[in-house]
Parts: sequence; C-alpha cells; structure tokens
Amino acid sequence: MKSINFEYLRKHSDWLPLADLAGFAESYVHGDPVAAVVKLRSFGEVLVGWIYDELTLPKPFRATFNDLLVNHAFQAVVPRVVLAKLHSIRKEGNRAAHGESIDQPTSRWLLRESFDLGCWLYLSYRGGQKGELPAFSEPAHNATQGFSASEKRAYLEKIASQESQMQKILEELAAARAKAQAAEATATELQARQVAAEAGNKAADTLSFDEATTRRLLIDAMISEAGWSIAPNKGNTAQVVREKKIEYKTSASDIGYADYTLFGDDELPLAVVEAKKTAVDAEAGRTQAKLYSDGLRHR
Repeated sequence: MKSINFEYLRKHSDWLPLADLAGFAESYVHGDPVAAVVKLRSFGEVLVGWIYDELTLPKPFRATFNDLLVNHAFQAVVPRVVLAKLHSIRKEGNRAAHGESIDQPTSRWLLRESFDLGCWLYLSYRGGQKGELPAFSEPAHNATQGFSASEKRAYLEKIASQESQMQKILEELAAARAKAQAAEATATELQARQVAAEAGNKAADTLSFDEATTRRLLIDAMISEAGWSIAPNKGNTAQVVREKKIEYKTSASDIGYADYTLFGDDELPLAVVEAKKTAVDAEAGRTQAKLYSDGLRHR
C-alpha cells in the first residue's frame, strides 16, 4: 500500500511490511481512526520484532507487545523517547482493538509518532541521513474525493486485496519468528547491540524528537484510561486540572505549578501527577509531587 510519508522504508526489502502497514493507516486516518490505530499497533509490533531479530535479543516465550517493550534487553538498546512513542501506539492500539472509540486527533498523532519511529529506524539501522528523509505531510481527508462510482469501487477492491496480502505477510513473519531458536548471544552479537544502542541514541538526537509532546499525550492517555475525565489540547475539566498553582513549604514558602491535579466528586484534590523528561531522575518528580501534595493538604 503506497503511502505519502513512509516510502523511504521501501528502500529495504525487510521493511516492506512496515511501509505497507503505515500506508494502510494513512488511508484510514481520517475516515476510520479505529482501523488506522489498529494498523499502527501492528506497525509498532513489526518494528519491535524486527529489532529483536536484527540484534538476536532474548525475549520471553510468547511475549505480548508490552512484554517486549519492558524487556531489559530491549530497553538497553532503545532510547527512552522511542520507548514512549511505542508505548503510546501500544496503549491506543489496544483500545482500538477492543472496540473503544478513537478520534481523529488520536489517529493523526499516532501516525506522526509512527513516522518518527520509522525515521529513527532508518537512521539507526541503515546509516541513513536526516536529509534523505521526507518532511511529514498530513494525509488527504478523503482519498476518493472526485472519484466516479466505478473508480471508488475499484479503489476499495484494491484496498481489500492489499489487506489480504498484508495479513498473509504478517502471518508468515509470525511463523518465521516462532521457529527461531533461543540461543546465547555471541560476543559479536553483544557488540552489535552496543553499536545499535549508540546509533539509536544518536538518531533520536539528530531527529530532535518532541519528547515533551509525546510525554504529555501519553500521560493524558494513561489518565483517561484510569477513568478520569481529561480535556484535550491542554484544557481542564472538573476532575483534571493542569498547571494548578500550589503554595508549598521547603525551607521557605514556595509556589509551583503541578502538571496534573486530580479532583474527586467533592471538588477536593486527590492526587498530583508530575511529568519529567527522560533525562531527569524519576525521584525528582516524586519529590516534587510530594511537596505539591503536602501543600494541597495543608492549604
């Protein structure tokens, strides 16, 4: 399935399934966001599976997508910002696969995240240059606009045929991986993993990923998944308020702004969530959240 943004992946035959899956997602992103996100989840799974195969990483038996992402061997070779993008695709893809509603902004956000992942893969594992990559373009709202009835029918028949071929390719990939035998990594393989980790970090830096947006949207999704009513586009609701001003005590009185404050039905604060970039120790976020929580408790 030809795409607007992912054709650079076709330069390498073992990435054809990635290019096809992304192409399908692109064609669905406006008209059927659920189908688009399901395809992008498959894109993420295939990408992760390819890295495991390329570096002969050890993995749990019949591991889920999440198991593969949290595996120490995988986390050792992939930058945290890339892991965050993959987790975003996994979480929203699970929601889509289980019949939950997915809106257009979410499918468009994940399409862009998948584009970033493909660019990162290209730079990390094929020695590509940033200048060889296309700029991301938003897909057209209606791919069949201006088509006659017969042209639309032919287009849909072509999509259905390509979908069937894509499914067959994915099944063959899964079968091939199932036959692979676990083996102890050789010194050469261990060295290859180290090289891949260094290349992956360099690629993420070169692409200047917008980690803050990925982090914010992933946390938004997690808060929503936990049952809280959260507004899109940095808005507030009665349950979730962003950047709430809080007075708290250290050696002197201070004022801060909590990233997320969660409120109960009685309009009293129940929890504070602090988001920190991956370069910052998580303990710093916990300490700051505790100071804010204490400030709310004693207000």
